[in-house]
Amino acid sequence: MRPLSSQNPRSPWESTHVEYLGEPPSTPLEVFEDESKSVLSKNDSPDVGFRWSVNPYRGCYHGCAYCYARPSHEYLGFGSGTDFERKIVIKRRAPELLRAAFARRSWKGEAVVFSGNTDCYQPLEATYRLTRGCLEACADHGNSCHIITKAPLVERDLDVLTRLARDDLVGVTISVPFFDEHMARVIEPGVATPARRLLAVQRLAQAGIRVSVNVAPVIPGLTDRDIPRILEAAARAGASSAGMVMLRLPGSVAEVFEQRLRAGFPLSAEKVLARTREVRGGRLNDPSFGSRMRGEGEYADAIIRLFEATARRFGLIAAEPRERLTRSAVAPPAAPEPSERGQLSLFAKAGKWG
Repeated sequence: MRPLSSQNPRSPWESTHVEYLGEPPSTPLEVFEDESKSVLSKNDSPDVGFRWSVNPYRGCYHGCAYCYARPSHEYLGFGSGTDFERKIVIKRRAPELLRAAFARRSWKGEAVVFSGNTDCYQPLEATYRLTRGCLEACADHGNSCHIITKAPLVERDLDVLTRLARDDLVGVTISVPFFDEHMARVIEPGVATPARRLLAVQRLAQAGIRVSVNVAPVIPGLTDRDIPRILEAAARAGASSAGMVMLRLPGSVAEVFEQRLRAGFPLSAEKVLARTREVRGGRLNDPSFGSRMRGEGEYADAIIRLFEATARRFGLIAAEPRERLTRSAVAPPAAPEPSERGQLSLFAKAGKWG
């Protein structure tokens, strides 16, 4: 693949910023090693249904314009634009560190999520196999886990996943925000096509893995109309449940997303931005707990009703209570009361762990 031109929004953590008068220089893939001495990240957000996550990679080659994790790259002294997509940090000791965490007497066996930040099955995983090593640690210690990914590479580890599934210790969520391949390629340039992701759902389900589909993010005015087709295809593929998350554009993500949107969809960009502001109280982002995952207002409610009605029609809303976890897990913090509909959070009421 031809190297990208370097384009990064101004970082709030840097005192200097470079803007090129001509064509920016190309940015090839660079890999950096993280020497962290721990790998478990603790989450205290009431908007997601898990406490512990593991992120073997920082930055993501998938390059999704909407990725909420982009600003975290600025903490490393990198940019949230092209740097996020091509300067990837790996935690080479992740499997070893996870085993050490599981061996501690203080560890209570809670469920671990891969990944809360960037995709644990992005292309570098094919070489470094860090996620696989972590899953093997979960299997060896009998610790439950859940995977969130867009990548069919997850199929490579079916042997480990089926081992975990025998004791009901694993679920997988595949993110499918687009149905149309061309539209997906504009916004998610480094990700497999929607059809290929749905094939991964089918193969996981056929192998006995509990798998859900997350329509995330829903981009108002652009992909909300795809919800019925995505859910119908997910049900045909064997998904057991589905969830959705409204588009979030924190910090510099808004600039990256708007640039990609205007370049790829010049005729509809203004409508999409207007609809996004409509579901975010007049802004492009609402950081408030309870509403940031689902949006607010009439248009947001219409999207939610469409999702819920379609999910019910295709049997993608299960009857199990929200607190259902795999066996070794300890229930996470309760979600906010009625302002947030559980089915729409990152882990849905319907099959939160798959």
